[in-house]
Amino acid sequence: MAPPRTLLVTGGGIGGGIGIGRATALAFARAGWHVVVTDILEAEGRGVAAEIVAGGGSASFAVLDVRSTMQADAVAAAVLSERGAIDAVVLNAGIARKVPLAQLSDERWDDTVDLDLKGMFRVARAALSSMRARRTGSVVCLTSLMGVAWGWTEHVHYSAAKAGVIGLMRGLAAEVAADGVRANAVSPGYVRTAQLLSAEHSLGPEGVGLAATRVPLGRVGEPEDIADVILFLASDSARYVTGQVIVADGGLAIVPQ
Repeated sequence: MAPPRTLLVTGGGIGGGIGIGRATALAFARAGWHVVVTDILEAEGRGVAAEIVAGGGSASFAVLDVRSTMQADAVAAAVLSERGAIDAVVLNAGIARKVPLAQLSDERWDDTVDLDLKGMFRVARAALSSMRARRTGSVVCLTSLMGVAWGWTEHVHYSAAKAGVIGLMRGLAAEVAADGVRANAVSPGYVRTAQLLSAEHSLGPEGVGLAATRVPLGRVGEPEDIADVILFLASDSARYVTGQVIVADGGLAIVPQ
């Protein structure tokens, strides 16, 4: 019997129990994958791995700050040593902090781009060499409607980073396709996460309720809605899909705002 496939997910513990990373880790575990949960927040990440194991799944945890090339390389090497392969990487770690343009310093810009865009590059680079050598594997990046179709006032740095994620993904997809490796992205719309529920940096609870009235499907998304799309893209069901952005927004982007 073949061992379970191995997923490495970044930002797997962030979200106060309602994050896309956690939902993704749980979805892959239910599908029979071994899940390597990574996060800069150790307690939250270990909690997700423990939740998977308690439910009968297979999981482990590794501390990973995606702003560190050394950590990204070390975590990928450790997973390869222990598991023998990384079959899929889900690049989910990121931040969105509201900063008016007049206060958007170089340092604040760099902090967001370093985490939300370059952090994905670091982890993808660390994992892809083994995928290419094995001639199989999948990378899934999390972007946003703010990188695909919309701008977001007081989030210029975030919008730029998320647009950059699409360029990163397409560049990776073109370069590794000949080696049998795929790269795609998912663009969520409004999803009920701790980030969206933050009144300081996003819509807040009242804003989420209002946003739901603008979504053609009549509700904001749940993390599980996005996790299932990610699982599809990493699976053999998407074996002929690469270089694509799947928008999962309940129809939000197709209607006038």
